[in-house]
Amino acid sequence: MNKIGVFYGSTTGTTEDLARRIAEKLDVPSAHIYDVSKLTEALVGEYDVLVLGSSTWGAGELQDDWYDGVKVLKESDLKEKTIALFGCGDAESYCDTFCDGMGIIYEDIKDSGCTIVGKVSAKDYSFSSSIAVIDGMFVGLALDDINESDRTEERIDAWVSDIKNHLA
Repeated sequence: MNKIGVFYGSTTGTTEDLARRIAEKLDVPSAHIYDVSKLTEALVGEYDVLVLGSSTWGAGELQDDWYDGVKVLKESDLKEKTIALFGCGDAESYCDTFCDGMGIIYEDIKDSGCTIVGKVSAKDYSFSSSIAVIDGMFVGLALDDINESDRTEERIDAWVSDIKNHLA
């Protein structure tokens, strides 16, 4: 079984809560769930699978701790890694930058040689624009726990079921 590490950037606690819920469904022990501010090259090296989550702030920006986290990822060897992304956003108030933070991470790692899994169709979401969407698919799991909290559990379950096939 591949060793999974879950890394999140959370300012208000929402992304942390979602990271913990995702980790639990993936049977990842709490000792392997990290605030991205703790990310190091050595820590990246310990895991076969990285589950990376960020909220989106302002005009489509990464959560603050992810700026250093992305630098660490770019300096790390990701060639044999499997990466799954999830993002949190507000599709009503920030419909033109929904889950852009996840898209920024994707853009920064997509050419690193890693395998990115867990794309999700954008058709069941209401937003106007997102850099996290490529050819009608989010690059990972998009969550709006503010306006669509009633769909969060169902979306997490479907995504976890999909990515589990790629993580064994």
